Order: sequence, then C-alpha cells, then structure tokens
Amino acid sequence: MTLILNILWFIFGGGLIAWLLWILTGGLLFITVVGIPFAWAAFRIAGFAAFPFGKDLVDARDVGDARVVGTGLANFLWIILAGIWLAISHILAGASLCLTIIGIPFGFAHFRLALVCFAPLGKRVVYH
Repeated sequence: MTLILNILWFIFGGGLIAWLLWILTGGLLFITVVGIPFAWAAFRIAGFAAFPFGKDLVDARDVGDARVVGTGLANFLWIILAGIWLAISHILAGASLCLTIIGIPFGFAHFRLALVCFAPLGKRVVYH
C-alpha cells in the first residue's frame, strides 16, 4: 500500500514538485559556503518529500545521532530565509488537495512537510 501511495503521490499529489522545490532550495543554498549545512538538510528532506509514505522525520537525537551545537540558531535562520516560503507552499498545496476526498491523504502529507520546513536541521528519515 505504501508503494502505491508513494507512486500516486509523486505523480498526482505534488511529490515531484515538492521534491523539485527542496532540490532547488538546496542548490541555491549550496552556492554559498554558509548555506552548505542547510543545503544538505534540504537534500535529505527532498528524498522524504518525493516519497513520504512509510517514513517519518525524527530528531537526530531520537535515533542516537549527536546534535550539532547551534542547530537551534541555524533552524531559526532557516525559517526566516527559506523555511517560511516552503511552508506556505506546502500549506497551500495541502489545503487545495484536501478539498477533494481522494486528495486528503496527499494534503496531510503536504502538512507534514510544512512542519518540517520550520526545523529541517537535525532531522533524520526513519522507515516504519
């Protein structure tokens, strides 16, 4: 079921566009030296945005990774520079998909991605 939802999401639910937005954001951030940590986080989340069903994004500390010092400040900067714009796009896409019965699961996936837009650094993808 997860495979079918991921394929439908990628084609019809906005997965391709969400993936592209995160890749473009990461690419723009990768150009600057200061933005490289943000770019890696954006690339990691791009994979999640392309196929979100059957996965969760959790804090790195929950899976045993050490959290990098300054992640909170970096996430604050991320929100101002890129996160708010990505969150708005995911919220608008999610709301429009929730207007149809068949689009509700895809709308909820966009809402999950909107939450990630506020703190992408220090997140890891886990499968369930």
